[in-house]
Amino acid sequence: MSASFRGASAESLAALVDELGGAVSGSSESAAVVAGDLFSVSQTLRSEGALRRFLTDVSLPAEAKTGLVGQVLGGKVSDATLVVVRAAVSRRWISTGDLPNALEHLGVVAAVRSAGDQAGRLSDELFSFAQTVKDNPALRDALSDPARTLEAKAGLVRSLLEGKALPATVALAIQSLAGTHRTVGAALAEYQKVAAEAHGQRVATVRVARDLTDGERDRLAAALHQQYGRPVHLNLLVDPAVLGGIRVEIGDDVIDGTVSSRLDDARRRLAG
Repeated sequence: MSASFRGASAESLAALVDELGGAVSGSSESAAVVAGDLFSVSQTLRSEGALRRFLTDVSLPAEAKTGLVGQVLGGKVSDATLVVVRAAVSRRWISTGDLPNALEHLGVVAAVRSAGDQAGRLSDELFSFAQTVKDNPALRDALSDPARTLEAKAGLVRSLLEGKALPATVALAIQSLAGTHRTVGAALAEYQKVAAEAHGQRVATVRVARDLTDGERDRLAAALHQQYGRPVHLNLLVDPAVLGGIRVEIGDDVIDGTVSSRLDDARRRLAG
């Protein structure tokens, strides 16, 4: 979602991410509370058009907007959340929708920070849950069914993850149901990127015919680190269709060294 911001909105979001760091630096628990609050506030702003337009109106003084935020949210969210939201409404946004989108993104960042030094595990769990949803049509349909309430869908996610995954994973898996991304899978992929970026990493999806050994993973990660100039978190998919070799997807780049791709290339040459 952060990639969709442009101009003044992108500058505002970058500044707010820095400010969020100070607001949630106390503990993992406070970061988790702020994350939940920001998800709730972003949803409120999406449903309350008049409030959203008032808070993004560049002709109004910041004092008027921060004052209204205090009236509306005072006592309903944590003090740290109130600081973040007041800072957000004091900044400039290109469109009214950028404000709730920014608050949701900040909520994701806060959730990631609530995982502390377990950001790697968080990214792995989000990827695993995304694959579970993708590979299970019944689950995918249940989570996308417009006839089911959000509460029912969240309850299903909790039954699958609570006690098995990090609290941050559960919170983000539930947030992926909010409908602000194209699909649950798209939301989870975005959250993985945020988790990786929190530790200066990029995310690579690696497809192989068999699982890699620890040594092979380490060598691949080191090679990608050297190529891209920053650490790379590996999401490994064992896919017999690749036959052999390896396929790496990182951002818009694809490195395809699989046997299946070479066979396809040979077929095309013969056909041509």
